[in-house]
Amino acid sequence: MPKSFLVGAAVLSVLTTLAGCEPGYDGESISFRAAALPSRVSPRSSEPRETTIRMAVASVISPRETFNSHYRELLEYVGGKLGLPVELVQGKTYAEINDMVRTGEVTLALVCTNPYLQGRDDFSMELLAAPEVNGEPFYYSYLIVRASADFRSFGDLRRRAFAFSDPLSNSGRLAPVYQLALAGETPESFFSRSIFTYAHDNSIKAVAENLVDGAAVDSLVYDYWVKAASDYTGKTKVIEKWGPFGINPVVVRPGLDPVLKQQLRGALLAMNEDASGREILRSLFIDRFVVPADSIYDSVREMRAFVASARPVR
Repeated sequence: MPKSFLVGAAVLSVLTTLAGCEPGYDGESISFRAAALPSRVSPRSSEPRETTIRMAVASVISPRETFNSHYRELLEYVGGKLGLPVELVQGKTYAEINDMVRTGEVTLALVCTNPYLQGRDDFSMELLAAPEVNGEPFYYSYLIVRASADFRSFGDLRRRAFAFSDPLSNSGRLAPVYQLALAGETPESFFSRSIFTYAHDNSIKAVAENLVDGAAVDSLVYDYWVKAASDYTGKTKVIEKWGPFGINPVVVRPGLDPVLKQQLRGALLAMNEDASGREILRSLFIDRFVVPADSIYDSVREMRAFVASARPVR
C-alpha cells in the first residue's frame, strides 16, 4: 500500500502526498508544490471561444515554475499578434491537459509526446507546431542519479527507489519502462519502490536530495536547469541517454475554427522573424517553431506498442 512521508526542509518543506496514479499502480506520489495554484478554467457556456486564447502547459516543469516562466510571454506574444486576450492554464497531470484540449476548455496546449499520441488515438488531437532545439525537433530521456553515486547504468538501479514524472510521460516514464520491458522486467519487479513526482524538475530535486536513487527526466528540462546553473543539477549526473524522440508539440482539438488555427500556427512559425519573438524563444532555449513530419513520433509509437504487449519473464 502507498505510504506518505515528509520531505525535509531542504526540499521546499512540503508534504509528499499519495495518489492513485493509474489503474493497478501502487507506487507513491510526491509533490513539491509550496503554494496553491490558480484554479483550472471551467468549461465555457456562453462566451465565444475565439474571444480569449487559453493555453495549457503540461507539467513538464513544476506548477510554480511554469506560471512564473516565459511561457506566459510566449502566449502574450501570440495573443498580441491575433489581437486577443490570453490566459495560461495548467493541469495537474498530462491526462488532465488532454481532457482540457478534448473538451475545448483551452484553445491550444503544449503537451508531452506520449500524451499527444494518446490524444490522437482518443479524439484525433491535432499537431499545430513543434519547437526546434539545437536545430532539430527531437529530445531525449536522461537517466539521472546523484553525482556522488557509484551507479553507472540502468541495471545498477535494481532494487533501488526510482522517480517517474507522470503516468503518461514519454521521457519520464515510457522510455525507462520500455527499457525494462526489453529485459523482461516491470517497475514492480525491478525497483524496490517507485514514485510519481508530476514534474521533471521535481524528479531532479528528488534525486538531488536523496529521496530516490534515480529518475528519468526530459532532456530539455534538465539542460535548461544546467544552463541556469541550478544547484539541483549540480548534485546529479546523467548515466544513460535514450532517444531521440519527436519533441513535445503544441496541439489543438480537431474542431477548432480553421481560421483561428491557421492564425495561431502562423504566429508561432513567425516568432523567429522579429526581435521580440526571438527574445522569447531564446529565453526558452528554442530556435524556432516548425511543422514537423508526423513520422518523428514513430519511435514512441513503437515503444507504446511494445510495452502494451510485453509480458515479464520473471
